[in-house]
Amino acid sequence: MQHRVNDTAVLDATVTALETKGWDAVKTSEREVEQGRLPVAELYLNMCQGSLAAEQLMPLECDGAVVVNRPSSALNCHRHRLVKRLGESTLAFPRTLILASSAALPLEQLDALCPDHHDVWIKRGDVHAERPEDVVATPRERVAAALRAFTARGIPWVALQEHVPGPIVKFYGVTDGRFFRWYGSDAGCAGERPEVDESRLKALAFEAAAILGLEVFGGDVAFPEPDRPVLIDINDWPSFAPFREEAARAIADYITGRFAHRKHA
Repeated sequence: MQHRVNDTAVLDATVTALETKGWDAVKTSEREVEQGRLPVAELYLNMCQGSLAAEQLMPLECDGAVVVNRPSSALNCHRHRLVKRLGESTLAFPRTLILASSAALPLEQLDALCPDHHDVWIKRGDVHAERPEDVVATPRERVAAALRAFTARGIPWVALQEHVPGPIVKFYGVTDGRFFRWYGSDAGCAGERPEVDESRLKALAFEAAAILGLEVFGGDVAFPEPDRPVLIDINDWPSFAPFREEAARAIADYITGRFAHRKHA
């Protein structure tokens, strides 16, 4: 099941890896899932993002099927839920304000998000970014205009987030720890990695995934100091692009183990 064109390659690679283990696969679109047109199966790889699809998928686990990622965890990645869940935890996460894109700006709260004249990050407040304009850095005086642009695109909710200084790293993981990779966002996978505390990065990433219930995940972390990671974003089924084939094999092995455990539980 799929919703992001750029990310379906890792799903396809995972399916291929599972097929080599003897599984038969049927691909189903998110629209078909929303309509309740679900094939009968014991295992579902879920890349659906919308609430309607999640409603159709949620009963499957009660019926004994394995669903990766669970629909509830995919919904937790919707930014308004993500901000609430992470904000209620002790995890390092920047100050973030969720509001209607057409709402009047709360000036006092906006000032708190941009100390020292840093730009404010504006992100769509429902699903995570699907195109470049879904995440923009904007000077304080241009925030209102940026919000109007989100409203014009039909995006009802936005997240205003404070800027976190320091290098950004991208990470990818599987919940049981068998796979975890990262690289510096600026230099890319082939470039030199920033000098940061990898153990703290990994701990932060897996803690966030656990809070949201994610099994296959990726995201971004800023390091204002080399030993102080701050989570910027996390989502389900990222592209794993630099490590796709390796990741697909690890995901398939993890899913095989989870299914076997479910069969013998």
